[in-house]
Amino acid sequence: MEFNFLAKFKRIPIREKIFFVQHLAVMLKAGLSLAEALRTLSAQTDNKLFREIITDIKDGVEKGEPLSVRLAKHQSVFDNLFINMIKAGEVSGQLEIVLARIYIQMKKDHELRSKVKGAMIYPTVVVIAMIAIGSLMIVFVIPKITTIFKEASVALPLPTRILIAVSDFVVQNYWLVIIILITLIYALYKLISTKVGKYYFHSLLLKLPIISPIIKKINLARFSRTFSSLLKTDIPIMQTLDITANILGNVLYKTQVLNASRSITKGLSLGELLKKEEDLFPPVVTQMILIGEQTGSLDVVLEELAEFYESEIDQIMTNLPSIVEPILILILGAAVAGMAIAVIMPMYSLTQAI
Repeated sequence: MEFNFLAKFKRIPIREKIFFVQHLAVMLKAGLSLAEALRTLSAQTDNKLFREIITDIKDGVEKGEPLSVRLAKHQSVFDNLFINMIKAGEVSGQLEIVLARIYIQMKKDHELRSKVKGAMIYPTVVVIAMIAIGSLMIVFVIPKITTIFKEASVALPLPTRILIAVSDFVVQNYWLVIIILITLIYALYKLISTKVGKYYFHSLLLKLPIISPIIKKINLARFSRTFSSLLKTDIPIMQTLDITANILGNVLYKTQVLNASRSITKGLSLGELLKKEEDLFPPVVTQMILIGEQTGSLDVVLEELAEFYESEIDQIMTNLPSIVEPILILILGAAVAGMAIAVIMPMYSLTQAI
């Protein structure tokens, strides 16, 4: 259908989907039929594409199709986690309860993403501004200043010669520089897109001082929250782990959870399996999972872990600008100092020659 094709290129905003899940759960709890609730939500939705998708789902339900089957036809909008939890809710006859759990899951995940994106705005803007100002200085300011040095019959120091050479090359070959930069960025993107490239890139991220703790906490929070939500349904443990693995952003975490899914069929404990990777799953996590498995309250333990790491991420994201700012100032200061030295040193030589 046309909207299925368009949905591949035009994403439905997460807020629209959260609104849909929340109100669908409320309507079903109030006693409305599924078809009537979908019809009402279709009329309330402002997004034209999403309205057409909800109408299509409603048409399928009215024909007797299970909701999960109709949702599966729109996987560009509803992911496997969503579809499988709905299917479990239909089988158990607790669809409205499962929808409420999905709402909490989506809301928490959206809040997590928003916090990370919000915290990254400031350093991103500063880095872009630094690159833009540095480029403008090299192209427009430095050539005018260094013209004086070129005309002078004095030996220029090495920093000045390097600065002049870089400035001249960029000014005379700016199209070549742009092409080289675009090619390098594209090549890096394609390299990271490969399975091997992505693995090594994600491994590198997990070793960086400031970035590593953030990535680990985000993946642990998403793992705990998603796994906890799925455990509260009747989805088999192997499928639960597979779905959880696919929502994790880091390849190393995803691989480890998938390996645990394959090994858990042999009767091994999940806590013991994850314990082998202490760099990814800290002892506090594996120990709590072991306790949850022994007491039969793994879903509760994982929910508590998710809340703990979400709180940790919130604190880190709040403090991130104050952590990153000194580093950016040092980098900016070093760049400015380098240019200043390259410009001032030959001026000293010129004053001595006069």
